Amino acid sequence: MFFFAVTAAAQSTQTVRGRVLDEVSQTPLIGVNVVVMSGPGAVLGSTTDESGEYRIEKVPVGRQTLKISYIGYEDQTIPNVMVTAGKEVVMNITLTEKVSQLSEVTVIADTKEDKTATNNDLAVVSARSFNVDDTKRYAGALGDPSRMAANFAGVVGGNDSRNDIVVRGNSPTGMLWQMEGLNIPNPNHFGALVATGGPVSILNNNNIDKSDFITSAFPAQYGNATAGVFDLKLRDGNNQKNEFLGQIGFNGFELGAEGHFGKNSKASYIINYRYSTLAVFQTLGIEFGTGSNTPLYQDLNFKVSLPAGKNGKISIFGLGGASEIDLLGSEADLDNDTDLYGSENIDSYPRYQTGVAGISYEKSVSEKTFLKLTAGISATSENFYADSLVRDETNEVVAKYLTSEADFTTRKYSLNFYTRTKLDTKNSLTSGFYIDAMSFDLFNRDAYANLNRDTVRLDVDENATLYQFYTTWRHRFTNRFSLNTGIHGQYYSLNEQIVAEPRVSLQYVINGSHALSLGYGLHHQMQNITTSFIQTKTQDGTMVLTNKGLDFTASQHYVLTYDWNISGNTRLKAEAYYQRLNDVPVERKPTSFSALNTGASFAPLDQDSLVNSGTGTNYGLELTLERFYSRGFYYLLTTSLFDSRYEGSDGIERNTAFNTRFVFNALAGKEWKLGNNGRFFSLNLKLTTIGGKFLTPIDFAKSQEFGRTIYRNSDAYSERQSSYFRTDLRLAYRKEYAKSTLEVSLDLQNLTNNKNIFSQSYNPRTNSIATQYQQAFFPVPYVRFTF
Repeated sequence: MFFFAVTAAAQSTQTVRGRVLDEVSQTPLIGVNVVVMSGPGAVLGSTTDESGEYRIEKVPVGRQTLKISYIGYEDQTIPNVMVTAGKEVVMNITLTEKVSQLSEVTVIADTKEDKTATNNDLAVVSARSFNVDDTKRYAGALGDPSRMAANFAGVVGGNDSRNDIVVRGNSPTGMLWQMEGLNIPNPNHFGALVATGGPVSILNNNNIDKSDFITSAFPAQYGNATAGVFDLKLRDGNNQKNEFLGQIGFNGFELGAEGHFGKNSKASYIINYRYSTLAVFQTLGIEFGTGSNTPLYQDLNFKVSLPAGKNGKISIFGLGGASEIDLLGSEADLDNDTDLYGSENIDSYPRYQTGVAGISYEKSVSEKTFLKLTAGISATSENFYADSLVRDETNEVVAKYLTSEADFTTRKYSLNFYTRTKLDTKNSLTSGFYIDAMSFDLFNRDAYANLNRDTVRLDVDENATLYQFYTTWRHRFTNRFSLNTGIHGQYYSLNEQIVAEPRVSLQYVINGSHALSLGYGLHHQMQNITTSFIQTKTQDGTMVLTNKGLDFTASQHYVLTYDWNISGNTRLKAEAYYQRLNDVPVERKPTSFSALNTGASFAPLDQDSLVNSGTGTNYGLELTLERFYSRGFYYLLTTSLFDSRYEGSDGIERNTAFNTRFVFNALAGKEWKLGNNGRFFSLNLKLTTIGGKFLTPIDFAKSQEFGRTIYRNSDAYSERQSSYFRTDLRLAYRKEYAKSTLEVSLDLQNLTNNKNIFSQSYNPRTNSIATQYQQAFFPVPYVRFTF
């Protein structure tokens, strides 16, 4: 009743405003012309003031096109800017200075809307950007940046229960998560220490600004990663107007607010809070893939922006989340346990907490130099214990015994410095450093009630510090030809290893339609802390940390990219790559184990006595055909053909746990305007097929003998699952009122109810191999109201 009590105006309008800055120095540009092409013969415009700010009022709602021009800089055209009645459009724009003042170059669809124009202009291969509209628009994305990224070429999803990012056959642990310049821990609910994903993201898409996603040969600015980078930016709140939202969807019940601290203040805030809706779904009888086990979680995202003198800003930001679930095998329906993400023989109780807080100061210290200093703290807490169940002849639970427990607590204190200087129109220098001081309190043991003993695998309280530094020189030979070359270095106090990593990329724009890019990078990553502190029991009973001195894992990336702008809104991208991994931890004795398969499950590795003698190889070809949103229609077609192999200490080349060989995604969407009273309807479709994963076969005879699942590790990753297939459909309706917007949608996930395999294990009760399947058909409603 509240929603529809708002009366509609004859013509809803909104304000479009923001700042225009120099791309390198971030200094404001005065007198820039910003024009909104709101229809045939209708032009609204403004020019920037001494602070680089522009403001255009009474812009009609709907999709609009902005044109930006300034003498001495490359022009920009930004199509399909979404203007709604319930929220002002705040669009900050950066312009690139021309190398030659005689050349005329127009950049099409830059800033917010161009997914290939990254925030970091030094990332010219294997990189693209995304914005909040993508996470809401794509079917199946559910407002989650990680699930949205699974649609990009080179990224493999295929796990309905988690959003881990698997890039080009690499373990998801090879990803770097960065937020506002801070290197952050796994930003997901139920986000295990040995993974970079989880079932539900803590990140709130209402707080995220345009961000970068890089899958290979990333610039020298990024380190301690071998697979890819998720460089997240948080948007500022509206510093001129208070705005609010209420939202209900898969990710939770949500309330949000943003605004200013006073009419004469340019300070702003934005805050969003969520609480799990999955318990409500189960009450209504809607299953969501975890049987009778209901996950509970809540999270908070915020940012406060304060002006600090001329061309300066202080930002205070953070996120936090808590999650828990009881996976109760004691309550399982033994006649129908295919949707139980756990075991019918175990009651387990996972508890997770993650928090990140930071403060940054940024300033354009001159017309040529920009700097940013960021300090922050992050922490994680992962608690887990499990009880083994004893059943009688009628399968009733008659006793429980503790079988395992873990308590992982981490803290990290971070200091980052970033500076960029424009030496002249052709040359710029980007430099900085990271200091991450970490502390670990780790405990993990397995208990054996029948033997009255236990095995302690982790028991350590220690500190370590990772130091990183980098510098990159960018030279623009012409407006069309540029070179980025730099070096990244890092030192880890735990193993006292220091490495230097060269990075280089070239980009040549052949003409307005075609471009070629080359990239190379050497990258290193420290070992997971749970691996470093695994205990080895010697013959005299003492404990030794045999993995503590492991070196970094090394990865070399080679990339060739071809871009073809078929038209102003259609683009084809082809990319070939080769990656060689060295110094991978494997066991001293000849086995199939390799750390490259880490992250295929929640559990930490317990292998000790590891050495850096393993190798791996990933190579492939990726194609992307994309029509950017234009005239109410878009599509995205991506395909990846690749091979991912590794060698353990036994010298045998095998498939990795992430070698699906191929992945194909097809997304399309259409929006219709219903009449002239601000009503819109859209339909979005997604189809995904992924090659089957390679698994280690179960040794049925030994599993029978010991009453639990035992694998034939000598034949690791030799059996292939059937291919994964899923179709998602999203129906959405939007109504624009005078000063508010109502959005309603229904996401029909796994529309064809395809049975994709989740896992297989030995079931001692039935003496058979049990198969658990992934999410069945699942409708997800969504309501959002902004005002």
